[in-house]
Amino acid sequence: MYPKSRIDALTDGIFAVAMTLLVLDIRLPEDFHPRDGVELLNGFAGLWRSFLPYLVSFLVLGLRWLWNVEIGKTINSVDLRWARWWLLYMLLITCVPFTTFVLGRYIALAPAVWLYAGNTALIGLAGTQLVPAADRLAPDLPRHRRISPLLLVAASLLAVLISLASSALALWAFLLIPFAPSFERILGSRPA
Repeated sequence: MYPKSRIDALTDGIFAVAMTLLVLDIRLPEDFHPRDGVELLNGFAGLWRSFLPYLVSFLVLGLRWLWNVEIGKTINSVDLRWARWWLLYMLLITCVPFTTFVLGRYIALAPAVWLYAGNTALIGLAGTQLVPAADRLAPDLPRHRRISPLLLVAASLLAVLISLASSALALWAFLLIPFAPSFERILGSRPA
């Protein structure tokens, strides 16, 4: 068994770094030299292609971190199976800044959406593997926590489907993710 406090410390550090790295790609071009305030404002407006993926990724990571806190709060130690899935989960989390960077640069190209959606879908799938391990280690874990990783997978698949028609609109599929608590409350109110 491994102390959960050590895994939590690593997890918090990984999320903090990944969430901070996201913002580093939002910058004005080096050769941008506005002559007045209007040009500067236009330059800011041109950053939307980088800013939208940043917002979506920050939301995805923030909600994943909150989910991690929720499912792990009743667990004091973890077994090797949990630790292995958790390490895979963390590996995928560390890839989010790169996939966000690619998406921000090439938002109009479907393969950029596929890369991002593939990474987020894998995060969701790894999360689904952590839930049974959490159930084993903390039987009082709310059953409704299963929906959050599945909703991430669903949003990722929806983004891929939307990208076949319009890559620029595909990111909006990830707006399903903030509704996870609503789905969780609905599912949690049903008998097990």
